[in-house]
Amino acid sequence: MKITYFGHSAFRIDIGSSVILIDPFLSGNPHFKGKDVEAATQGVTHIVLSHGHFDHVGDAVDIANKSGCKVVGAFELVQWLSKQGAANIEPGNTGGTITFDDFSVTFTQAFHSSGHVEENGTVTYLGMPNGLVFHFKTGPTVYHMGDTDIFGDMALIEELHQPKVAMVPVGDRLTMGAAVAAIACRRYFNFDKIIPIHWGTLPILDETPDKFKDAMEDEAGKIVIPPIGEPFEV
Repeated sequence: MKITYFGHSAFRIDIGSSVILIDPFLSGNPHFKGKDVEAATQGVTHIVLSHGHFDHVGDAVDIANKSGCKVVGAFELVQWLSKQGAANIEPGNTGGTITFDDFSVTFTQAFHSSGHVEENGTVTYLGMPNGLVFHFKTGPTVYHMGDTDIFGDMALIEELHQPKVAMVPVGDRLTMGAAVAAIACRRYFNFDKIIPIHWGTLPILDETPDKFKDAMEDEAGKIVIPPIGEPFEV
């Protein structure tokens, strides 16, 4: 399995015949600035979305229109995206699992919100926010937490799925901050690799994941901060 980090909460996973984009906020993402969107999305087969905020939906509709890939997400979110032109939608909801050829994705709870804000200020509700657990026929289980605070039922996610690779929001203000994210990782999970996300891309977020590394203390060696746009093997 190859994982590529594009900054903020955006990832690409290459495994088998599948190319999965998670929360493809590319255009407008300052970490991704200067990179090639077309190259980053080449061969995409699935887009999987944690929730409906602009910095997670990102370029999903444009990518889907060009590629014809499946767009996977909460029921209300993908129905709304279908009206924007995403033709090949796969709706799900919290607790459900969708199975594809090389992987399945389970929607977990996340403590956040989800909606689209129009220029006139009108808000369109886009369903429940979710975390995303990916099980693969080959390769470790991956848990993308989406945008969330800590919650006690993270213990059940560990019990049910035993994820080994995690994408964990640490930037504060809009998600849990570094110290709380470290408690979540240390108390509830037995991760092998942790990629801190949702930092440094908006002025109101922590600029770096350094506080998270400090808070992880003796488990800081699990943290991976991959160069933007460079795939790594897990």
